[in-house]
Amino acid sequence: MEDASDSFEVVPSEGPGAEQSPASSQGEAVGEAEDPAEEPLLPESADNEQSEEGWDQQSPSQNSLLPENTANGTERASMIEDNETFTETNFDETDQSENQEHFLGEVIQSDYHMPDIITVSVQTGLDSFQDVLVKIERPSYNKPFLGGFRNVSTGVEFHNAGSQTKPKKRPDKGIQLFCKATQTVMEKNKPQQTRNTTSTQMTKIGLYVSNMTDKLITPGKYFTAEEYHKRRLEAVIVLQKYFRRWYAINLVQNLKEQRRLRLELEAQEELQKKKEKEDKLRREYEKKLNPKTKEDFELLYHDLELWMQEETERINRTFTGAERKAALCALLEEETQLIACIGMHKLDANLENQQKSILHLLGKCAQPKRWKAYDGRITEMDTKDNLRGKELLEIYQSISTKDIPKDERTSVLLTLKCTVEEHECTLTEEIVALIDREVDLMSRGVKECNLEGLRKRICTLFLQYIKIPEFNPRVAGFVKVPQDPLKLYKNVYFCPSCEKYLAPTEFLIPANSHTIGRCRSCYRLDNEARKREAYFKYRLILENLRKSEADYQDDSKIVFLVQLPDLQYLIEKVWNCQSALSACSDLYDLVMVRWDKQREWSPWNTILLTKEEADAHLKICNLQKTYEGPFIYRIEQKHIRAKNYFSQIPAMSSVLHRGNNQANANTYKKHNSSKSKK
Repeated sequence: MEDASDSFEVVPSEGPGAEQSPASSQGEAVGEAEDPAEEPLLPESADNEQSEEGWDQQSPSQNSLLPENTANGTERASMIEDNETFTETNFDETDQSENQEHFLGEVIQSDYHMPDIITVSVQTGLDSFQDVLVKIERPSYNKPFLGGFRNVSTGVEFHNAGSQTKPKKRPDKGIQLFCKATQTVMEKNKPQQTRNTTSTQMTKIGLYVSNMTDKLITPGKYFTAEEYHKRRLEAVIVLQKYFRRWYAINLVQNLKEQRRLRLELEAQEELQKKKEKEDKLRREYEKKLNPKTKEDFELLYHDLELWMQEETERINRTFTGAERKAALCALLEEETQLIACIGMHKLDANLENQQKSILHLLGKCAQPKRWKAYDGRITEMDTKDNLRGKELLEIYQSISTKDIPKDERTSVLLTLKCTVEEHECTLTEEIVALIDREVDLMSRGVKECNLEGLRKRICTLFLQYIKIPEFNPRVAGFVKVPQDPLKLYKNVYFCPSCEKYLAPTEFLIPANSHTIGRCRSCYRLDNEARKREAYFKYRLILENLRKSEADYQDDSKIVFLVQLPDLQYLIEKVWNCQSALSACSDLYDLVMVRWDKQREWSPWNTILLTKEEADAHLKICNLQKTYEGPFIYRIEQKHIRAKNYFSQIPAMSSVLHRGNNQANANTYKKHNSSKSKK
């Protein structure tokens, strides 16, 4: 460096290294040189050659301390001690003095380029040397400009030296970091309204201001703060009055609208109930007028019994002696005629129902196989069995049709003959003989009314032919009587009334029965002759009850053990055929639901209500808070009465004991928990 008296000018930094102080930069530039003169370096240019030639331009000046033979890539030096590094080796003083001349003068630019590998001769002994290959590491980045200073006297610029090693990279945290927010100023624009200064000019000497537009303002009545607040309060009260009036009008209008909608809804519901009731009465009247099913005849016999009871009471009340006996005989005669009329209707209904059942059976045999695909579509497939059933169905419908021409009848009979001749047996031979007889009679011109018996025999024998699985394979799955006689010995019971062996499904077994008893037909015949009770309404209640219990999906069993006579006793004797709340006695509107919906349905956990009352009852969470004490006590008494009756049934007693044990266990737990709290 120059003398201390010389003045220096600091060169400002443009790179990241500008924050270094000149003193520190000066120290880095000087190093350990004995001469105070600084090492002159060329400033880095902005061209692309700066990164490549910057190192080469500084190399002569930096390597000027080395002997000249290093330019050839070879150096001879003395032995290096163990505690001395390669860069600390002292070179020849003559070379240093020659190179120092360049430091004081201008910077000498040479065309020297450092090779990638140089050979250095190192003395390993007194007379022995060893050549060492030294690899030159080129910087892979542009050296930053760290600033410096310039000698004012000589004009030489001295740049702060940087490290020749690569800068240490910070470890990657995996998060993208930004520092822009800490180096910028957050600005915010906010408009503000400044004061507008005004002034008033008055007339004075040398200035006249016109007063033509001036106004005379007189002060009003002065009022105190109390008067001011009083006026505000009165104004607020007026506003509140108008608001409350508007709010009350809207509230009343909304209430009126809600009342109107509710009345309309209730009227519609009442009209719907009335319409449903009328439809039920009309259907019931049609069933009684044209009975077709067993339930229809039950209702008819039940009405006959009610009429008989009313007439008997009237005769006993109005007549005595011989007149009473004559009236009772006339009543009995009339009852006999009505029973005969009902019997005629039953025969006609049985014939019609029998024909429907036959066509239904043949329709099942002719149906193709169906299954549901993954996309929800129904796939049908015809097999040879259902095609055979369809062929037999068409033939049966053709021979059963009446009032057809002789040619068509003859063609149908020939088709039937060709069909049954495929199988040789006694039945087919008899059918063929009857067909030949009918064809012969028709050719002779016999009237059709005389051929009805023969045609019925042909239809009956052909129906027997259809019901044989060898001739119609699809019918095997629909015939009630099994083809194997050995299967008849299993699950077959004897009816002592009609003395027939029937399947278990033909017997009606009440819950309190210990034996099989009579079959369904005998039980129905006895009911028509003596009690004449109608179970149609009770059957509807039982079906609704079983459907509602199945929806709970809690594995309830008792409801499926109860039969129609048991439910009739429960409704008539325990609940008196009326609702527990409204005392409605129309069985069409009554349903049975659970009293406590958390427990399984049983005769001692049920209540008889209308449909609307049942929907409201099932929404109740706490029965003790909803119903009054006397009502709950009355319901519990009915449950005790039902429990005493059904406890005699063996199937019910086991369930009853299990429920009692569970209830006692729950009571014991509650009692122990209350004691522990005390």
